[in-house]
Amino acid sequence: MLKLLVAPFRWLIRVVLAIIILFEEWGWEPLQRVMGAIGRLPVLRQLEAVVRRLPPYVALVVFFLPGLLLLPIKLLALWLMGIGRPGLGLAVIVLAKVVGTAVVARIFALTQPALMSLPWFARLYGRWTVWKEGLLVWVRASAVWRSARAIKLRIRRLMRRGARSA
Repeated sequence: MLKLLVAPFRWLIRVVLAIIILFEEWGWEPLQRVMGAIGRLPVLRQLEAVVRRLPPYVALVVFFLPGLLLLPIKLLALWLMGIGRPGLGLAVIVLAKVVGTAVVARIFALTQPALMSLPWFARLYGRWTVWKEGLLVWVRASAVWRSARAIKLRIRRLMRRGARSA
């Protein structure tokens, strides 16, 4: 009986996590490239060199720091929603998510060698990767994903046709 009650919530949690992970997946690489380009600025290049040389546990703190720094911004967004400014609150959350993903992607690229030298982190990262891939397989097998892909391909074809005829 309890399984029947919990099953819809497990499905809902999987859907929410899938949406978050898909956002991270779609945004991670492009945002990391943007941050890499910004990182070529002389002052940031020096900072990135320092971050690359950090010892493992300091790299771990630096890796988690952006998430902690974004917490007050997310609380601000919730406050904005609470005082009747839902559009502004949502915009703040989306902007914080995009900027946060970009910064975390770049920091992870810089600190990954140090982080992987921590056996427990490497083990957890391996488990996370396997779990995330399983979730992505589940999402990609769904009717919603297949429909969205078909729509995306149709739009892409229409845009190509429009570009050729222009």
